[in-house]
Amino acid sequence: MVLNDLLGRKLSIMFSAVPSAAGYALMAGAHGFWMLLLGRTMTGFAGGLTAACIPVYVSEIAPPGVRGALGATPQLMAVFGSLSLYALGLLLPWRWLAVAGEGPVLVMTLLLSFMPNSPRFLLSRGRDSEALRALAWLRGADTDIRWEFSQIQDNVQRQSTRVSWAEARSPHVYRPIVIALLMRFLQQLTGITPILVYLQPIFESTAVLLPPKDDAAIVGAVRLFSVLIAALTMDLAGRKVLLFVSATIMFAANLTLGLYVHLGPKPPTPNSTVELESVPLGGTEQPLAAPTSYLTLVPLVATMLFIMGYAMGWGPITWLLMSEILPLQARGVASGLCVLVSWLTAFALTKSFLLVVNAFGLQVPFFFFAAICLVNLLFTGCCVPETKGRSLEQIESFFRTGRRSFLH
Repeated sequence: MVLNDLLGRKLSIMFSAVPSAAGYALMAGAHGFWMLLLGRTMTGFAGGLTAACIPVYVSEIAPPGVRGALGATPQLMAVFGSLSLYALGLLLPWRWLAVAGEGPVLVMTLLLSFMPNSPRFLLSRGRDSEALRALAWLRGADTDIRWEFSQIQDNVQRQSTRVSWAEARSPHVYRPIVIALLMRFLQQLTGITPILVYLQPIFESTAVLLPPKDDAAIVGAVRLFSVLIAALTMDLAGRKVLLFVSATIMFAANLTLGLYVHLGPKPPTPNSTVELESVPLGGTEQPLAAPTSYLTLVPLVATMLFIMGYAMGWGPITWLLMSEILPLQARGVASGLCVLVSWLTAFALTKSFLLVVNAFGLQVPFFFFAAICLVNLLFTGCCVPETKGRSLEQIESFFRTGRRSFLH
């Protein structure tokens, strides 16, 4: 939240390379468990920086017509990176996998050094001539940028450099911030993080027997395909349509998983529900009996549908909308706050997942996630504006004036 406005979006992303490179180096040369923990903490810190800065930077430099596709690109590349690491993990020991993590960090820093700063950030700091050159570089030498530059300049001049408490109480400032925060909160409450974290034990407790490497590969491939769909259709269908489709698919998938666990065949274990905490993520100590019917494919298909639904809507679009609707004067701080809320929710949900499963059964979390997906449908219809094809200045003007014509 601090660096986004202090250094700017581009330099904050480049700064994240320092803890990221140091963290991977610590893990690669670890001589004790504490070095692994410290290295992982530093890469997590770098991940938090990029999570808050990259969506804002991309939305501020992208033309309105392709901002949806470009806004989905960070998620697309993150999933592609995970899938690449799954493949490398089959070939390399973990120390060399940490060394391989240094590669993207160096490439990112090198390529970003050729990129300009965000024109909106430069204008907010009074660097008008530099902002004009940056916009000209981004749009191309043959593009007439005068109208776009004047729109950005007028919007910046109407605002103070930093949002004050008095301004924060204005509806045009707090409404988009509240919408962005609630979207990040509801995104995590759909259950994506605990389902991905405990995917292998969930499969084992529902008699879906997959080797961990196959599990990871299938999940990665489904996420990559789904985010690619979102990137290609976001600027055509619009954000809200994909959010509706995404929440509907996730609702059906979670409801199916809950009903299957509650009513379907139970694995042949002494207890009807497996305590997930006691099941290693890499596999059970005593393997379950092989599935006896095609009915046991239901949890596998439903889980893949859930991941697909998430990755084509509520996954990438919440990141994009966060960077689109937040007012410029509060965009740096508010985007950091959104990421903070998102990961705190994910942490709390993942820690409480095991407690709920062991106390009430595996079906209860799935029913809860399904109910949240219904809330997401209502929230999208009532509160989320359609931003397809609109400039960031037009979006900000909508929250300032409340013109309903903006939505059509």
